[in-house]
Amino acid sequence: MPTAPPGRTTRPFGSVLTAMVTPFAPDGSLDLDAAAALASRLVDEEAHDGLVVSGTTGESPTTSDAEKDRLLRAVLEAVGDRAVVVAGVGSNDTAHTLELARDAEKAGAHGLLVVTPYYNKPPQAGLLQHFRAAADATGLPVMLYDIPGRSGVPIEVETLVRAAEHPRIVAVKDAKGDLWATSWALARTDLAWYSGEDALNLALLSHGAAGVVSVVGHVAGPDYAEMVAAVDAGDLTRARAVHTRLLPAVRGIMTRTQGAIAVKAALQLRGALPHRTTRPPLVDATDAEVELLSSELALSGLLPAGVPTSSTQPNASAAQPAAEGAS
Repeated sequence: MPTAPPGRTTRPFGSVLTAMVTPFAPDGSLDLDAAAALASRLVDEEAHDGLVVSGTTGESPTTSDAEKDRLLRAVLEAVGDRAVVVAGVGSNDTAHTLELARDAEKAGAHGLLVVTPYYNKPPQAGLLQHFRAAADATGLPVMLYDIPGRSGVPIEVETLVRAAEHPRIVAVKDAKGDLWATSWALARTDLAWYSGEDALNLALLSHGAAGVVSVVGHVAGPDYAEMVAAVDAGDLTRARAVHTRLLPAVRGIMTRTQGAIAVKAALQLRGALPHRTTRPPLVDATDAEVELLSSELALSGLLPAGVPTSSTQPNASAAQPAAEGAS
């Protein structure tokens, strides 16, 4: 049986991270005060030891480079002294990714999330070159993001093995849904593995993942911290109980509509976000969707039964303002 080489930090980015939403005002403008408040809540009240800023759930396709920089600095100022802050810098343009990576390092980010280039479907040699270039661009540790359902291309095991030879490529966020490939990659590398798919958090932790980069974690951080601790202790009965308890919440946030749309509505329901505004082409959750979401959060014990679900903002998505500093 192949064995992974020793020597790297087991949890370089912590154990419970959220792919944090980017708060917008009703007019679609960036709400930095709400971002700082949400980051503080996630870290201080929701058991997170790390945050990912400007990932897909953070609506990175519709924020400008200047907005990404301002958002990252606001989150770092709010929680950078007590949580790992990872900046999403991936794109399908290697030169642009390197530019974002250097900007994130200048802002003070603790690490980088680099997604598989999407839409242009590069071969594995191109993926490896892209990831190595991103890792060479700064002195920060890198988490690769493997999500073929969105990128169109998986990171194959052999590519991960070769990428792991780079001293700054230290982790993978896995949203591939292929436990067989994950098992081989874990066996053949010393990369820290993070579940990037809430439905498979327990499965990936049981296979040896170091933690989670969650969307549902916005409202279930302590639950996922309990799950991680239970797996660490070998108490799979307790871990499975947490998994089972959260099934309705995962269904409500991750399967009824797009995740960022639903989790913004969930945060609004819990009083953690003033508005559930998204930017086009996303659309805000409807009142009917919020009502159903409310019932599923309540089933998971994440929302008291009877919490009002009436909207505090218009149903339609706000008109998107001109992006600030668009590149």
